Amino acid sequence: MAEAATQQKDGGSGGMWITLLAILMGTFVAILNNSLINVALPTLVNVFGSTTDTIQWVLTGYMLANAVVIPMSGSLGDKFGYKRVFLISLIAFTASSVLCAMAWSDTSMIAFRIIQGLSGGLIMPIGMSMIYMIVPREKIGMALGLFGIASMVAPAVGPTLGGYLIQYLNWHFLFLVSVPVGIFAIIMSSALLKETEKKPDLKFDYPGAILSIIAFGTLLLALSKGQSEGWSSFFIVSLFFIAFSSLALFVWVELGKEQPLLDLSLFKIPVFTLSVITSSFVMMGMMGGIFMMPIFLQNIQGMSAMDSGLLLMPQSIAMAIMMPISGKLFDKYGIGPIALVGLTVMGITTFELHNLEADTPHHWLNTILTIRGLGIGLCMMTLSTVGMNAVPRMIVGKASSLSNVIRQVMSSFGIALLTMVMTTRTNFHSATISESITITSTAAADFIRGLTGMFTQAGVDAATAQGGASSVLMGMIIKEATVRGIADAMLISSIPIFCSIPLIYFLHKKPKKQGAAEEKQKAAA
Repeated sequence: MAEAATQQKDGGSGGMWITLLAILMGTFVAILNNSLINVALPTLVNVFGSTTDTIQWVLTGYMLANAVVIPMSGSLGDKFGYKRVFLISLIAFTASSVLCAMAWSDTSMIAFRIIQGLSGGLIMPIGMSMIYMIVPREKIGMALGLFGIASMVAPAVGPTLGGYLIQYLNWHFLFLVSVPVGIFAIIMSSALLKETEKKPDLKFDYPGAILSIIAFGTLLLALSKGQSEGWSSFFIVSLFFIAFSSLALFVWVELGKEQPLLDLSLFKIPVFTLSVITSSFVMMGMMGGIFMMPIFLQNIQGMSAMDSGLLLMPQSIAMAIMMPISGKLFDKYGIGPIALVGLTVMGITTFELHNLEADTPHHWLNTILTIRGLGIGLCMMTLSTVGMNAVPRMIVGKASSLSNVIRQVMSSFGIALLTMVMTTRTNFHSATISESITITSTAAADFIRGLTGMFTQAGVDAATAQGGASSVLMGMIIKEATVRGIADAMLISSIPIFCSIPLIYFLHKKPKKQGAAEEKQKAAA
């Protein structure tokens, strides 16, 4: 690894940034592809004559495949070389994108998506590891800021692009759009990346791999299906039991291994541990805006997928602009002031979103979300960077796989938690509003009488007109209750962000001490 870093430095700063671009292209296309599919599920149901429950596995299968390979990324990179694993992953991802575009049934689509998920799950952790190997530590903040553009902006751009492709082209282009970018990333990576030091004698941890597949696969499946199946259902409870039992056994096995699949001893590094905890909190809070806002804009305000994506675009642009700037500031000033400002801005704007109403003006929403995007751009990648900087370079691949799998789990947990909060609070508000506005109340009676009169004048018989008026009133109640449920979920999503702010103090202090220790070691050498 050190040799690869030295070779890259010898190529000059310009060569280093061009090489970084190759990694960014691969990461961007992998993340973008999944976010494109979110808006296309109803279309795929109609195309294949499938059901919503079945076609949902196009997303679920990809997510589970991601989860089971991320823990293996560090070991595979160490054993076979990070460049080789990265290239094979890009080739497999691009080829599976073509296969997905050629799918002839829902079953074939799900199978190809699982293959795509297995390859895509390796691209991001391997790419992050290679960045730490080719970029000097004094420039790592800027490099990861650029890396953050790919990992954070792609999910926000995806719905807009996906909506456009569905509306003006067809579903095949949801996958074909990734092919030229993937080929370009393969060519650039093959030509520019230097192979890392291989460890062919490294024994692959098969027991750890099997247990991690069972543990993380069942855990994420339970989190993704809990709301639809019922959290107390036998299926979900069984999945949680298997997940936590396998996870406990996985920890016990890994702690006794000399060459573990996931190096849990990394948690002995305080800065790395605090970085993972803090960035996991922020990831949970960030899910509020990414997951809830499209639901609000499309289901409540009646916007199309493309229009809602365009409304969310300024937030993506704000993140894209701020991430490299935050990396530059991190290299100069450290984590403290950058993350403090970013988390404060992100927390306040997320909290403000609990004021959502059915007729919330778009200019207010756009302003809040754009400022929120600036906050996310300031804090997200800097929190990851400070933790990875505390890890010795020779085990950075293990650290990348460990931090990525935890963030994947926490993202899924955040979505599951917010979905549960939204559903529970929507039911609560619906019951509360229904109690205060009954059919016999004066306001409701006047509303139904007036609407019934309108239907009657349009030629509808009296009984049908009154039933239609009552249905309209019930629809208004459900709509208002859903808005309040989403607002409550946004309030909850701000809590982990505010909880992470005090941890910045410890992250700000520790790296300086570690840096001083490294300087002493260099001087002694």
